[in-house]
Amino acid sequence: MIKKFAMLICVVATVAMTVTANAQSQSVGSSSRTVGHRWPADKLAPIDQVDHSVFDQLLKKHVNADGQVNYKAWHQSTADRDALKSYLDTLSCADSDALSKREAILSYWINAYNAVTIEGILRVYPTTTIRNHTSESGGYNIWKNLMFNAGLKQVSLEDIEHKILRKMGEPRVHFAIVCASIGCPRLLNEAYVPDRLANQLAVNTKDFFSRPQNLQVSGNTLMMSKIISWFGTDFAPSQQQQVQVLSKYFPQSAQQLAASGNYGVGFLEYDWNLNTQ
Repeated sequence: MIKKFAMLICVVATVAMTVTANAQSQSVGSSSRTVGHRWPADKLAPIDQVDHSVFDQLLKKHVNADGQVNYKAWHQSTADRDALKSYLDTLSCADSDALSKREAILSYWINAYNAVTIEGILRVYPTTTIRNHTSESGGYNIWKNLMFNAGLKQVSLEDIEHKILRKMGEPRVHFAIVCASIGCPRLLNEAYVPDRLANQLAVNTKDFFSRPQNLQVSGNTLMMSKIISWFGTDFAPSQQQQVQVLSKYFPQSAQQLAASGNYGVGFLEYDWNLNTQ
């Protein structure tokens, strides 16, 4: 009960803080390298209690069925910019060290990754690709330098992906977290939630391999997204085992080739252009 009350206080405080900080946020713009609020320990609550409905509404409004984002409209809407910031502040209230269900933890970090990425793009919009903002020589790498206040710690997008999500033993997160690029998986136009997480991951994984940009059959060769080249060992140790694990999500022609055992594997060029409408 105390923890639930703490989350309620956090949500109320988040709304008030967003209103009072609105003018400040306009001046900070893309120069700010943190998202979310730094809450004291007594205001934190378990991840299970985080409400993702605000993010869900924003995704339904600004993301289409193919995962393309209307960054222009989102960027122009002060109300929706504030709503995303408020959601990130609410995510910051979560105590990631408190005991929570695995599905809640996975949903939380997938949503956090996607929300932080969207906020990062909106701060530098208009832009044509996230790769414009990942250069070490430029002094700002969105994956490393944009820090999210998660409870009592700060984490980068790289931290969320490599130190948290990949270590949770659910490799299908690679088809859920989105780096604002066409080559990425589809950004689901709904928030991930614990009670539907398994189905959401399965649906988006199947959708990923249904798209020619991610999987093609060329003769006896399976041409696959470079995501499988980069993270294939998260699914299985060898390439053949990886194909067998993933093949249940393939379209029929690719499934048949994988089942034959007589195939090679190649990798498609990755499209880093912005996933914009």
